Amino acid sequence: MMQQPFETEFARAWDTPGHTRYQLPDIDINQVLAARYTTGTPLTFTRTMLWDMEARKAAHPGTYIPYVVQAGSDRSWDRHDGDGGEYLDRCSMQRLWLHPEQYELILERAFLNHREQKVTFLGVPELCGPDGALLHAGTGQPLFHVEHAAGGGESQPLNRWRIVHLTQAVDHQLTAVFEHMAASPWLAEHTEIYIRDNLGIELTRTSG
Repeated sequence: MMQQPFETEFARAWDTPGHTRYQLPDIDINQVLAARYTTGTPLTFTRTMLWDMEARKAAHPGTYIPYVVQAGSDRSWDRHDGDGGEYLDRCSMQRLWLHPEQYELILERAFLNHREQKVTFLGVPELCGPDGALLHAGTGQPLFHVEHAAGGGESQPLNRWRIVHLTQAVDHQLTAVFEHMAASPWLAEHTEIYIRDNLGIELTRTSG
């Protein structure tokens, strides 16, 4: 099967010398749940749930990653079918990786590959907004592309995530940010929110 255009562009960016890339270790959600949390009712998190969360988050990042996205700033539009999946455009004010006290406008085009359960986000400098006005992304950091994916089996899903910044030379300060992220013992913010709000299950961190 031919690779979808957004996925082809992500792969090209990932393989380009000088670009700054990082892949988080796969997260076994049920393993982390068992080791680090108590739940109000028994929960086996499934791959179906993981993909449902990723699809929801693609259109509503402010709901699922509120630490990253400034409250009330996210919008998505032009969601439509194509190439065996769905496309959408989105924008939000996001914290800068190296200056988290600052927010800038991030513009992204996304493809949801439902068959492979993978979302590809391509950062772009300009994008026509929902009202037709031309939006301009902030310039405080390099453009970046992100891939979110569900892996593993139905009863042992793996949360997969990788990012590539379109830099001229590898930026080790950026990779250090993601190394710090990878060292967290907890589930990602979006997974905690999905369990609490979408599944309606009480979730408590333990000292583990």
